[in-house]
Amino acid sequence: MNDAAAPSALTGAANAGEPTTGQALDELRALHALAEVINRSTSLDPVYAEALRALRRVAGADRVAVLLVDGGGLMRFAAWDGLSAGYRAAVEGHSPWAADEANAQPRLVADPALNPATAALLPVLRAEGIASLAFIPIAHQGRLLGKFMLYFDAPHTPPDEAVRLALTVAEYLALAVSRQRAVDEVRQLNAELEERVRNRTRQLELANRDMEAFCYSVSHDLRAPLRALDGFARILLEDAAPLLDETDRDNLRRIIAASERMGRLMDDLLRLSRVGRAGMRLGNTDLSGLAAEIIDRLHAQAPQRRLRKRIAPGLAAPADAGLMRIALENLIGNAWKYTGASAEAQIEFGRHDRDGRPCYYARDNGAGFDMRYAAKLFTPFQRLHSPGEYEGNGIGLAIVQRIIQRHGGRIWAEAQPGRGATFWFTLWEAGIPADLLQPAAPASFPPSFPLV
Repeated sequence: MNDAAAPSALTGAANAGEPTTGQALDELRALHALAEVINRSTSLDPVYAEALRALRRVAGADRVAVLLVDGGGLMRFAAWDGLSAGYRAAVEGHSPWAADEANAQPRLVADPALNPATAALLPVLRAEGIASLAFIPIAHQGRLLGKFMLYFDAPHTPPDEAVRLALTVAEYLALAVSRQRAVDEVRQLNAELEERVRNRTRQLELANRDMEAFCYSVSHDLRAPLRALDGFARILLEDAAPLLDETDRDNLRRIIAASERMGRLMDDLLRLSRVGRAGMRLGNTDLSGLAAEIIDRLHAQAPQRRLRKRIAPGLAAPADAGLMRIALENLIGNAWKYTGASAEAQIEFGRHDRDGRPCYYARDNGAGFDMRYAAKLFTPFQRLHSPGEYEGNGIGLAIVQRIIQRHGGRIWAEAQPGRGATFWFTLWEAGIPADLLQPAAPASFPPSFPLV
């Protein structure tokens, strides 16, 4: 409850037509004290205590109590003043209103023996020394939250002004209870969220450990038998070649080729895992410069090929330079590879804005592909062309996608068979995470991987 809540009730009390007597001032002080406690308290216990003091002052009650509706719809004692444990146990759960009462009104019982709602409790009331009582509803936004109980040791009917002031106290307490329940609900949700985060973190840690174990197995345990297979096949081919027919020699060559391919597959798996685990260091990365450098290096390795390149100048973005180099090496490397049969390779790197968002692209005039199979492009070891046509293991685009995703973007392709392909990608669609704006540890992999 904020500070602005207090004046409304106080003003209401002042405008009730009552003279400004010592009693009226005392009542106003009681309400003001309750508002102060509500505004500064972080729990309900001090609020209950102050509300009971205020009730006794404004209603002249000998004993008071506050009961709140529990999860089962029963009234339970939350705080009391002057009531025995036996009495509380005997009457707890009793209420003159239904649990879903939408417009509960005060109930004044001057003689419990004459009231059907309290006649059954008459022995308990007499044993406690209670001659009269009053039920004051505590409600918020039409929902019954509980009740105040006013007890009198002598027959007594509270005047209208006392009932009205008791309702004001109940309104204050209803706001405090509603606020505290909202706070408790937020705390519970936060606790559940934190527990989910901890569980998810543990799962990720386990997954990372599994990945580390897998990478170690690939790097060490699997390479030893593979090297043995390749080595013995080569020895047999060299030493026993005169004793073998052409079919046997061809089978040995197939074993050697298969072991070499398996070695390359292991290298690709390690590259993919390293990309997913490497630390990131953001900087203003010159994408145009990287693209031009990669194309020039590829052309230098095969200068006999005709090439027309087009690099949009000045393209830069906040990115990890090492990871973006790997992504562009794979994208432009694919363009170079799949334009191998073209009389003149045309490779372009640029940017267009789509829906106000910068979209980068790498375009070529090479073999292209059927868009019906585009969903396979970014799946590891999925290829749209046979190994006999173009070399590679189908891991490059999976690496590119992993890098783009780590940069908060997405990648997609547009192509036609025999008419080239265009690969589009975005960066930081939802903004750069705050943790990446801080300095990061250097990447744990070389700045450039061989093209695959």
